[in-house]
Amino acid sequence: MKLIKTVLLALSVAAASSARAEEMSFRVIDMNSGGCGANCPQVIAAQGEIGEATPDAFLAFVRENARGGNLHGIVLLDSPGGKVVASMELGQAFRKLGMAVLVARPAADRSRTMALVSGRCYSACVYALMGGRKRVIPAQSSVGVHRMFNYSTNFDMAEGGFVRERNLDDGGMLQTLSRYAAMMGVSTELVKLAERTSPDRLYMLTGADIARWRLGARKL
Repeated sequence: MKLIKTVLLALSVAAASSARAEEMSFRVIDMNSGGCGANCPQVIAAQGEIGEATPDAFLAFVRENARGGNLHGIVLLDSPGGKVVASMELGQAFRKLGMAVLVARPAADRSRTMALVSGRCYSACVYALMGGRKRVIPAQSSVGVHRMFNYSTNFDMAEGGFVRERNLDDGGMLQTLSRYAAMMGVSTELVKLAERTSPDRLYMLTGADIARWRLGARKL
């Protein structure tokens, strides 16, 4: 895709931000090049943590911003993770709309013009990434996986109060994620790797991992 090639040329080498994640938000970025003016093609920047409301918020954002006719089917994805089920739903929305997904983020100046730096897609974000009709992970960007978990709060008589406990999957969600990955054209071995990795660390995917498990390409 010619537009993705243009986006990749705008990507500069920079570390992903380590600031505390906020809930995922969306904005339109203009591919402002070649003197296109008001007719410049546009892409969507999606940044932040994926929550339960994120898939519906994304669809609403697309409906609201597609009216101008310049919005192209490319999402710039930068996320530390979030809710697993919501990430799959977001990935399904990407696929339904035929979106290409590029792991990158706009430069920090918050302008509407195209200037990109490296992005990250960690933890549950990888399941959103899987939904892209085309998936591009430039060498400057990073993708990391680990075992899924969630938290529950229970009253503990011995402790005399409420305690927060971390819960790991008993195997049922692994089957769901494996079916989802296969449907999206990604090897189920990636899901198995994630489930073998401690939830307290990230396994960072190499270029060979990305190619072997069909998660995406480093470049077109």
